[in-house]
Amino acid sequence: MSPGSQRRISASAYQALRDALPVIVWYKRSFRQYLTTALRDHPELLYGVDFDLSKREVADEVVGRLMRTEDSYQSATLKLMLEVANTSSFHELQHLEDGEYWVKKAQTAVTQLKDQTRVYEELIMERERVAAERTEHAKHAELQRKFAGDLADLNSDFYSLSGKNEQPQERGRQFEVFLNRLFDLFDLQPRLSYVVNWEQIDGAFSFDTDDYIVEAKWTQGPIEVKEADHFAEKVRQKGKNALGLFVSIGGFSRGILDKYSRSTPFMTMDGMDLICVLEQRVRLDTMLRRKKRHANETGQCYFPANKLID
Repeated sequence: MSPGSQRRISASAYQALRDALPVIVWYKRSFRQYLTTALRDHPELLYGVDFDLSKREVADEVVGRLMRTEDSYQSATLKLMLEVANTSSFHELQHLEDGEYWVKKAQTAVTQLKDQTRVYEELIMERERVAAERTEHAKHAELQRKFAGDLADLNSDFYSLSGKNEQPQERGRQFEVFLNRLFDLFDLQPRLSYVVNWEQIDGAFSFDTDDYIVEAKWTQGPIEVKEADHFAEKVRQKGKNALGLFVSIGGFSRGILDKYSRSTPFMTMDGMDLICVLEQRVRLDTMLRRKKRHANETGQCYFPANKLID
C-alpha cells in the first residue's frame, strides 16, 4: 500500500464495523451521541437517519452510506473504524444485570474490527502526517508573508523619514522609535531610550543570550572618533556581558574604523547595512551574528552587510 493511495476498504471491515457499532453502548441516546461526535466533521452523513430505529438498523444505514460514498468519505470511515476498534471501556454495559455477557460480546466485536482494520492504521497515520505537514507549511508561509509585509512597511517608513525636514533632535527621536520597531520584528526584545546614572541610552535589545545597548545617529556626515569613544565608555561601564551597536545612517569616519580595528566593545551598522535589511537582502539577526563573530575574531567594529550578500 503506497502512502496516501485510495486502497478500497474491504467488505469484511465494513461488516465488522456494522457488528461493533451497536454493541459498544447500550442506550439509543448514547449511541446517537457517539455517532454524532465521531462524525462531527461530516454531519451530512447522519442527515435523515431515524435514530428511533434499533441500533442495529441505524448502524446498517450509517455504514451503508459510508460504503456507498467511500470515494468522498474514506478517511472519515477509517477514523471511525479505528476509533471503535480501539474502544476499551464499556461503562454502560458493565452496569447491566448481565453486564459481563454484554461486555464480552462488545470486546469480541471490537477485536474482530481491530483485526480487519489493522492494515489501515499505517495509511491513516501517513495521511495525518502529510496533512499536518501541509498545515504547518501553510502556517509558516503565512507568517513569512506577514513578516515580509511588516518589513516592507518599515522600509517605506524609513524612506519617508529620510525625506522629512525635521530638526536633528526630533529626527533622532523618530529614528530610535523606528529601530525599536525593527528590533521587535526580529524578536530582539528591544527597549526604547532610557536614562541610567544620568546618562542617556538610545535603546537596548537582547540577542543570542547577549545584551546590547544602542547608539543611534542620523547625521549628514560620518560619526567621528569622539562620539565613538563616548559610546565605547558607556558599553564598558555596563558589565562584561554587555555589547554595543552603534547605528549611524551617515556612516563612520576613517579614524573610528582605524582606532577600533583591533579591540572594540561595539559593532557598527551604517545606512547601507540598514537598507540591506529593509530591502530583505539579508536578515537582521544573520547580519548581527556575523558582525559579532567578525568583532570577536578580529577585534574590528566594522563588517559591512554587503559582504554577506556577495
